[in-house]
Amino acid sequence: MNSLITLDALRALDAIDRKGSFAAAAESLFKVPSALTYTIKKLEEDLDVALFDRSKQKANLTPAGKLILDQGREILIATDKLESAVKQLTSGWEREIKIVRDTIMPLSPLLDTILEFNKLEQETEITVSEESLSGGWDALHSNRADIAIGVSDHLPKGEYQITEIGRVDFLFAVAKHHPLAQLERTIETDDLLKYPSIIVSDSSLLLPTRDTGLFKSKQRIRFHTMQAKIQAQLAGVGTGFLPRHLIQSYLDSGDLVEKTCAVPRVNPPLFIGWHKSNDGKACEWFARELALRKWL
Repeated sequence: MNSLITLDALRALDAIDRKGSFAAAAESLFKVPSALTYTIKKLEEDLDVALFDRSKQKANLTPAGKLILDQGREILIATDKLESAVKQLTSGWEREIKIVRDTIMPLSPLLDTILEFNKLEQETEITVSEESLSGGWDALHSNRADIAIGVSDHLPKGEYQITEIGRVDFLFAVAKHHPLAQLERTIETDDLLKYPSIIVSDSSLLLPTRDTGLFKSKQRIRFHTMQAKIQAQLAGVGTGFLPRHLIQSYLDSGDLVEKTCAVPRVNPPLFIGWHKSNDGKACEWFARELALRKWL
């Protein structure tokens, strides 16, 4: 008996939910939007149920769509594990290695590592994605990633191996034309209440989300990546703490101004994390080599 719900349909549902639109989901799956639309429409017709509420600009899952996606993700995780297990059984090298990078981490060390991996001439496919805050742990937890770069020490216990790669030096910075840049004294809490603050949203889907570097402000404006937060602060949209290793060039040019702030900010250690149970050669190689790179 053929199932009406195919793996392609589940992957399409998952991508649309994660990416927020049919177009973005199609791009992530290397498909044209019309193909994705057809897959979802056919599934709705076969099941005789609407999976998305299309009455608004953004397509939101209906209760039926959410039910299929929630249980379908478990199927996708199991399928990915099975495919990787078969590939690994015959060669020791995984069919695919999935690496997630927190947006607070620079990209160049990862690219240098991939260049070195390519010299091994293995057929392992490499998928790189981005997460923020608890999103890295969530990607490991849900099997969306084999290795996470830049996760914090707020980790699920027992399942993972971790290697520390440094501590982030957070500093309070504002655009050179922002009113707070002109104050020749410590920025106090009352000063912050006059302006918006810029925050990076937590990308976790299943694990509890968290916010870091929060302080009382006139308004909170959230972005999905650290890079977007930096650009927003460069434009003077708001204020906030930024990682020195990503903004040093803007400090040197004077586009961003470092200010002493009365609000405390912890400089946390960051880690590379991976499943203890993952004994694939690609995971082992990347975990070892990534830990040797200079990240912060």
